[in-house]
Amino acid sequence: MFPEWRGSALMSGIATRTLNRITFDGKGGAKPAERWDVGHRIRDVEAGPDSALWMLEDANPGGLFRVTPK
Repeated sequence: MFPEWRGSALMSGIATRTLNRITFDGKGGAKPAERWDVGHRIRDVEAGPDSALWMLEDANPGGLFRVTPK
């Protein structure tokens, strides 16, 4: 669902309540590419079998969010 992200890593920022995309240069280096304020403390982010992203919120009760392109 997000072909432009192929080869990138996604990392949550619990304290900043963000989702961050990291790109790699093929030589062992990495740099931030994009950062989105998601308004939740995201504990984990995974790609599902259909390539949608699933984000797990660190809260009580927590949420499970499915992310797809617009």
